[in-house]
Amino acid sequence: MEYCLELRNVSKSFGEVQALEDINFQLGRNEIVGLLGDNGAGKSTLIKIITGYYRPTSGVILFNGRKVDHLSVSKARQLGVEAVYQERALAELQTLWRNIFLGRELSNKWGLLDITKMRQETHRLMTQSMGFTSSAVNPESRVGTFSGGERQGVAIVRALFFDAEIIILDEPTMGLSLKETAKLVNFVRDIKKAGKSAIFIDHNVLHVYNIADRVVVIDRGRIAGQFSTKDITLDTLMEKMIRVAETGSLD
Repeated sequence: MEYCLELRNVSKSFGEVQALEDINFQLGRNEIVGLLGDNGAGKSTLIKIITGYYRPTSGVILFNGRKVDHLSVSKARQLGVEAVYQERALAELQTLWRNIFLGRELSNKWGLLDITKMRQETHRLMTQSMGFTSSAVNPESRVGTFSGGERQGVAIVRALFFDAEIIILDEPTMGLSLKETAKLVNFVRDIKKAGKSAIFIDHNVLHVYNIADRVVVIDRGRIAGQFSTKDITLDTLMEKMIRVAETGSLD
């Protein structure tokens, strides 16, 4: 498999605290990888390294097989990395079209904001990608009126529109109802349909298992194991997660 992202022997320490140790992590093209682990396992630190927020203490990061030195937030975005955090990073009082293009507004040939085009693109995304069919929802609708799952969908579609190659979803099901979670799962599956890759972080093993091609378990700053979901049952995966939480090992 070709990797769009690879971390080799990546470690990160904060003073005397070792947050990550010798992490080897791969994300294939058009692959969804689930990242599982308890609070404090190192998931957030790993994601902040991938998004350029933290620089590793040691190790190598490769995008599309090429080593990247001094990865920053802006460089990670240029390389096609977009993160959708549980806070969803949306302006609730703003309209849908403003949220879609927030910080990356479209301009016309005179350098002025092309509001008409942004509204048209938003309508297209609503109907083709987000599945909004109600006439009550339009590009001028305020995002604050949307449900949790719909807001997550907006953030995912925004990332896809701006040609993200790797979309990181950080605890996207937190606070969602079962119905909204099901809708979110469809949004995540659309990432793969679009030929992109995703890292799906969640505490809920069931959510991850149902959507990921592969599951990576992190514990105490180390990779405790990884499994192809087609080769392991949900019950077995849950048993392994319990064993890791109790002993720090899969053995």
